[in-house]
Amino acid sequence: MEVREPAEAYSKRKYSIEEYLEMESAATEKHEYYQGEIFAMSGPKYQHVLVTGNIYNVLKNKLKGKPCRPLGSDMRVHIEKNTLFTYPDISVVCGEPEFLNNDEWNLLNPTVIIEVLSPSTKNYDRGDKFNLYRDIPALREYILVDPETVGIEAFYINGHGQWELKEYKDMDETLQIKAIKVSLKLDAIYEGTKIASNK
Repeated sequence: MEVREPAEAYSKRKYSIEEYLEMESAATEKHEYYQGEIFAMSGPKYQHVLVTGNIYNVLKNKLKGKPCRPLGSDMRVHIEKNTLFTYPDISVVCGEPEFLNNDEWNLLNPTVIIEVLSPSTKNYDRGDKFNLYRDIPALREYILVDPETVGIEAFYINGHGQWELKEYKDMDETLQIKAIKVSLKLDAIYEGTKIASNK
């Protein structure tokens, strides 16, 4: 999803979390919330949708019968420590999902978050948003996928409790998602895209 500037209709004042949730329940498009501000999210492009769908389908098949399950971009994630409400492209929850006030709308404990990059949000996803995501106690891996070129940045917590980066730039490589013990071939991630056809 692409995040625009604060939505024009909401830019005049700060909103409480309760006000945001009430407005979002009636909204026809998605919005992020952060520290009183509401941001409109625009729909993604074809390549973005294709890559997201490929990853989701592979994860769903590989996690079948296991205690972890992938969730699509309709699942809103809330970070209590910093107030962010957002819609990751894919989140993976392991064990029992935890929700804000047990509402089943706002997930609190994703183990893995995957964002497929958009030109307007890639710097945000790599920088500020990653810093916000790190406030999720359950999060163990954060993966950024470029849908326009072969490029994946996988951040994971190493044995010393520090975030470490592993990059993948070759279609013959296999992405290792350590926290859920799943591997995804890059050619499966990019299947059907312009990148795959140019290989």
